[in-house]
Amino acid sequence: MPPRLDEMIDEFQDADRQERIELLLDLAKTLPPLPDRLACLKDATHRVQECQSPVFLFVEREAGVVHLFADAPVEAPTVRGFVAMLLQGLDGATAEEIRAVPGDLVERTGLTEILGMLRVHGLSGVLRRLKSEVARVASEATA
Repeated sequence: MPPRLDEMIDEFQDADRQERIELLLDLAKTLPPLPDRLACLKDATHRVQECQSPVFLFVEREAGVVHLFADAPVEAPTVRGFVAMLLQGLDGATAEEIRAVPGDLVERTGLTEILGMLRVHGLSGVLRRLKSEVARVASEATA
């Protein structure tokens, strides 16, 4: 797993319930806006259907590393925070590193203790979709 994401997971694991919420809210503030070239492409193709909040993911590969872009609503700060964590922890990693991220990442961060089951399901869906998109982009690059 990329070291940046590993450090973030450790930080969440070391935090109590209230601190986890604060970490998510702080991360939510760091999610950068989509570049203009991607903002106009927010459609069903890029939307994470498993998430109740409208989350849009974009994956690009350049020189063997993956670049991630996403949009999540300000009105859904926990989702936005999780998406920001993924972007900060995984942007610039290889496709193989991203595909190796454990599927139980939400549980490992301890977020299941502070979020409802629907929200947890949505966050897990964001990770699955991200990994799926990374695999697709990587396979297109080798074709």
